[in-house]
Amino acid sequence: MGGGNFLPPGLRAATAWQAKICLFLPVLALARARARARLLPAKRERPALNAPRLMFKSPISGRISWPLAFTLIALILAITVIIIFSRVETWPARTARQSTVELERLGKDLRAAFIDIAHLQPRITINNRVYMEQTTPVSQLVVLSRRIEVEHEFLHTWVGSSKRVKLHGTFIAKAGFDLQQNLSIDIRPEEIVVQLPHAQILGVEQAQVDVLAFENGLWNRISGQDLQGELSALPQLAWKKAVESGLPAEAERTLQRQLDERLHAPQPLRLSFKDQQKHE
Repeated sequence: MGGGNFLPPGLRAATAWQAKICLFLPVLALARARARARLLPAKRERPALNAPRLMFKSPISGRISWPLAFTLIALILAITVIIIFSRVETWPARTARQSTVELERLGKDLRAAFIDIAHLQPRITINNRVYMEQTTPVSQLVVLSRRIEVEHEFLHTWVGSSKRVKLHGTFIAKAGFDLQQNLSIDIRPEEIVVQLPHAQILGVEQAQVDVLAFENGLWNRISGQDLQGELSALPQLAWKKAVESGLPAEAERTLQRQLDERLHAPQPLRLSFKDQQKHE
């Protein structure tokens, strides 16, 4: 038998088991050492990894705040643009409503002014839309009256005999507008246009006639026809004098002034004459 076989069987089994254990222990110790080696560097490097995070915390937060600020600015600008667009989009409608109300108020004021001045209601349009029709048929609008004094002398000689008549007449000349072609008013946002014919002398009324001279000749006597001719000449002279004195033009200025003083409109009021005839 060999030298290793002299031990009893039970002892040989125990010795083999102890040998295996002794061989396994170094392996177990090596595995534990390797496991600890893997755990210790992780624990030691974790604070080192935290340091860069702390160091770069401020720059990262700064990079995050700028996009947020730009987003807020863009949001504010978008809201502002939407509000402005909404106001601009609804501005024509709001302006139209306000303009219509204001123009209708002016139309009522113009109606009241003409009723007060001329006792008539003119035809009124607002933006080419009929607002009021002329209801009171009036043929003339008298704006201005003036006292006119004239004199005329008649002298006739026949066969050495002379007759002479001299008269002095006082008349009331009336200037205004002939409204047979109607009076219309067009109210627009930029201006108010009153259309009517040019002013003219509407009539002269005799107030008084004085005889300054009434002289008959010996055989050349003053006849009724002579006297009637002289009396009929006085109104014509008064009419002509009223025109030459600029009474129709003054009537147009008077109507313009009366309307301006009565209305106080924000837009200008303009008289537009339908014809281009000279004042008569």
